[in-house]
Amino acid sequence: MFSLHVDTAQSWRGGQNQVLLTVMGLRSRGHRTALVAHPTGELHRRFAKGPDLIPIRSSNEIDFRAAWQLSRVLRSLRPAIVQAHDAHAVAMVAIARSLSRLNPSPRFVVSRRVDFNLRRNAFSQWKYAQVDLFLCSSNAIRTMLISDGIPRERTTTVYDGVDLRQVETVPRLDVHADLRIPKDAPLVGNVAALVPHKGHRYLIEAAATVVRQVPDARFVIVGEGQLKETLRKQISELHLERHVLLTGFRLDALSIQKGFDLFAMSSVTEGMGSVLLDSMAMGQAIVATRSGGIPEVLIDDQTGVLVNTRNPDALASAIVRLLGEPGQRARLGAAARQRVRNLFSVEQMVQGTLDAYARLVDTPLAADTDHQVVDD
Repeated sequence: MFSLHVDTAQSWRGGQNQVLLTVMGLRSRGHRTALVAHPTGELHRRFAKGPDLIPIRSSNEIDFRAAWQLSRVLRSLRPAIVQAHDAHAVAMVAIARSLSRLNPSPRFVVSRRVDFNLRRNAFSQWKYAQVDLFLCSSNAIRTMLISDGIPRERTTTVYDGVDLRQVETVPRLDVHADLRIPKDAPLVGNVAALVPHKGHRYLIEAAATVVRQVPDARFVIVGEGQLKETLRKQISELHLERHVLLTGFRLDALSIQKGFDLFAMSSVTEGMGSVLLDSMAMGQAIVATRSGGIPEVLIDDQTGVLVNTRNPDALASAIVRLLGEPGQRARLGAAARQRVRNLFSVEQMVQGTLDAYARLVDTPLAADTDHQVVDD
C-alpha cells in the first residue's frame, strides 16, 4: 500500500505530530509512504532524514503553482492513496488530481481534526466533493461533517494516537529551574496555539481566581499564535505577571509538559485535543472543557475533570480542588494512563488508517482486533 501524505503548515501543532506518527507508523508496518511538506516548516525539518520527502511551498489555499508541482509528483509516483492533512492541502490535492489526469486517479483521503463547519462557498463545495473518505479524529467531528451534508458512508472515525514509548522516554524538564519559578510552586500547564478557539482568555481569568486561593500556583502556557499580545495585556491587567507565564513555541514542549502537576485545557471548540493524549500517557491529572471530541477522550471524574466551556469560575474551582488533593490527582492520572493505552496508542491509530485505506482500494490487510475505525 503506497500512500502520499500532504501537509502545508509551517508551524508545529498537534496535527503535524499526527502526520509524522502516521507516516512513520505506516512505514513500520512495511507500507511505502511519501510526504509533501512546506520546505521551511517544522514537519519538514523533523522529517529531514527520511526518504521520499518532497518540499512544496503553498502560499494560500488556491495555489495553482503548488498544485501543478503536486500533480507532477502524482504522475511520477502514482500512489494508491493521497491523504491531505490540513485545509490548504485538501485544495492542493483536489486541484492536483484534476491536473494530473491519471486513470485511475489515486483515492483521496482527508484527515479532519477540527470541529469547524465546512465553508459553503463554491470552491469549498467542489474540493470536498472530490474526497473519497474523511478520517475524523473524533465522533464529534464526524457528526458535524454529516450535518454539513457529507454522506455518512464517506466518513469514519480514526482517533488520533500517542507514541507511548516517546512519552515514556522523553526527559522531564525541571520547569521550576528553567523558568525561574519557586521550587515548591504547583504548576498548572497548557500546551496549545494562542488562537481564539483554545480559550486561553478563560484560563487566564481562572488563574486570577486560583491564585487568590493558592497563592504559590503558577500557570505555564506553551505555544505561539496571533493572540500573544492580547493575552499578555490581559495578564498585565489582572496583575498576574508573576503567576502566568507565556513561554512561546518550545521545541522541548513535551519535556516541559512532563513537569506539570496538572494540565488544564480551556478550549471553546476542539476536534479531539491530541495534546491530552500526551498528558494521559504521562499519568497527569487533567481539567478540560466539554468541547467537541474531548468527552470522548476524558471520562469526567474517572480519567479527568470536565467543566463547561467559557466558564472560568468552574475551571478555577476544578483546578483549586485538584491542587489540594494530590491523591485524587494520582488516581485520575493512573486511570488516564490506562485509558490511553487501551484506546489511543499510535499502533491503534495506524491500524485504523490501514483499515480505512482497505475500504477504498479493496486490498486485504492484516487484521488487528485493536483497530480504531468506528462506524455506525
